[in-house]
Amino acid sequence: MERLPYEAAALSTAYDRVGTLPVRVVLHNVRSLYNVGAFFRSADAVGIDRLVLSGFTGQPPHKEITKTALGAENEVSWEPCQDVLTHVDQARAAGHEVAAVETSRHAVDLFAWKPSFPICLLFGNEIEGLDDALLERCDVHVRLPMRGLKHSLNVATAGGVVLYELLRKYCVLGEPQVECDPVQSVFDSRIP
Repeated sequence: MERLPYEAAALSTAYDRVGTLPVRVVLHNVRSLYNVGAFFRSADAVGIDRLVLSGFTGQPPHKEITKTALGAENEVSWEPCQDVLTHVDQARAAGHEVAAVETSRHAVDLFAWKPSFPICLLFGNEIEGLDDALLERCDVHVRLPMRGLKHSLNVATAGGVVLYELLRKYCVLGEPQVECDPVQSVFDSRIP
C-alpha cells in the first residue's frame, strides 16, 4: 500500500477553522516521562490550549519526553504548577468545566458525556489515579468503556482517546462550524 502523507494531511485542513481547542489538560503526579511525552504529542495533534504539569509530573527538557513527544514539547503551550488545587479552583472561576478522567463509581461514560467548553481535564497517576481532594473539586468524572479483562488503559492512551472525542464533540456542537465529514468534502473537491 502506498502512503500518501500529503493527502492525509490535506484531509485535516477542514479542522483548521477549529483554532485552539478550548481544553487544558492537567497531568498530576504522572510518573512516566514517556507518558508525559505522549500527552504532548496528543495535545499537539488536537490543538489544545495548554498542558499543566503538577505534582511530581516531569517537565521538559528530558530525553524520555522528547522520545515520545517528537518535538511537540516545543510546540504545545505548557506550564508547571506548584498548587494544583488552586489551579483547578481558578480554572473553574474562569468558567471551565472541571473533569477528571477516572474510574470512579459515579463516572459518566465518555461517549455519553455532554461537555461544556472550555474544559479543564485532569489525569492522575498511572497506579493511584487522582487523590480525593482533586476528585471532590471536579464537576464530572469521566470513564472510558472497558470491555476487556483490564479495567483501565495506559494514562497517555486514555488521554489520546478523550482528547479526540472532545475534538469530535466540539465540532459536532457547531462551535467552530467545521464540516463533520472532512474526508468526504476533500474528496468531493477533487472530483472533476
